[in-house]
Amino acid sequence: MHTYIHTYIHMYIHTYMHAYIPTYIHTYIHTYIHTYIRTYIRTYMHACIHANINTYIHTYIRTYRMYSTQINFLQINLKHSRVATNNLMKIIDEDGTDVLCTQEPYVIHNKIAGIPRKHKIYSSGEGRNRAAIVVTNNQIDSLLLIQFSDEDTVVLEAVSDKAKTIIASMYFDINRQIKGDLNKIEAIIHYAKGDGVLLAIDSNSRSTSWHDTQINARGRIFEEFLLSKHLHIMNEESTLTTFLNSRGSSNIDLTVISNQLLRAVENWEVSDQESCSDHSIIKFAIGQGLWGRSKQESRGVRYIVKGKDR
Repeated sequence: MHTYIHTYIHMYIHTYMHAYIPTYIHTYIHTYIHTYIRTYIRTYMHACIHANINTYIHTYIRTYRMYSTQINFLQINLKHSRVATNNLMKIIDEDGTDVLCTQEPYVIHNKIAGIPRKHKIYSSGEGRNRAAIVVTNNQIDSLLLIQFSDEDTVVLEAVSDKAKTIIASMYFDINRQIKGDLNKIEAIIHYAKGDGVLLAIDSNSRSTSWHDTQINARGRIFEEFLLSKHLHIMNEESTLTTFLNSRGSSNIDLTVISNQLLRAVENWEVSDQESCSDHSIIKFAIGQGLWGRSKQESRGVRYIVKGKDR
C-alpha cells in the first residue's frame, strides 16, 4: 500500500510539472514535494501499522485472559520510583500480567501514582504507602480486606473461576521488630480458614533457606515461623538475586504460600528484565485447574530445607 500511494502521487506531480512549469522551477519543487510526501507517507503508514499491531496485541491478551486457566503474577519493590513504575507498566501490558504485588510503590502526596486508573489499585492507610496490589484482569473479582490492611500491608480476597485466594503484599520495615509483621500473617491465615494464601513480601530478612548467602536474626525468626505455620517459600535457586545495589546483593523478596496452593503455583522466577529498581522483577503463575485439585490434596507439607542439611 505504501509503494502504491507513493508511485501514484509521484506520477501525477511529474506529469503536471512538465506541462505547466519551467524546468528549473520544476526541479526545485519536485525535489521539495517528493521529499515531503515521502516522509509524510512513511510516517503515516508506520503509525498505522504500529497502531494495528498494538490493537492486535491487546485484543489477543483480552481473549487469552477470558479462556486462560492460570493467573499471572508479578512482584517487585519499586523504591517509590516514577521511572521504575513507568517501566513496569510497559512490562505488565506486554506480558499480560493479571495481578501486581508491589512494595514501596511510587506515591505523590501519599497516593499511589503512575498506574493507569483503568486498573484496580488497592492500598490502605493515610500515610505513605509501602505496599499495594494492582489487579489488571477484569475477570478477577477482588475485595480489599481493610481489617488486615495498612500502609505496609495490603490484603485482598480474590475470586477467579470460583476459586478463592487470599493475596497479600507486605513490606517488613527493617527498623521494626519482625514479630509485628508475623502477627499480621497469623491473622491472615486464621481468616483464610483453608482457602489458599499467597504472600508477596519484601522481608528485609536473610536466610540460606531462601537461597541467600547468609542468615541474620530476622531471617532465623521468620524461618521458624514459616515452619510452625506450614507455609512454603516458592523462591528457587538462581544466578540472579531479588535485590542488588552497589553495597551488595541478597534474596530478601519472598513469595510465600499456604499448603493449599503448593501444587498450584508454577513458573516462579527472578526475571532478567530491566526493573529500573534495585529490586528484581519476580514472576509466577497460579494454575486455576491445579488450584482446585491442590486444595483437596493438601494433606502433605513441604518443609524448608536448610542450607547446612544439603
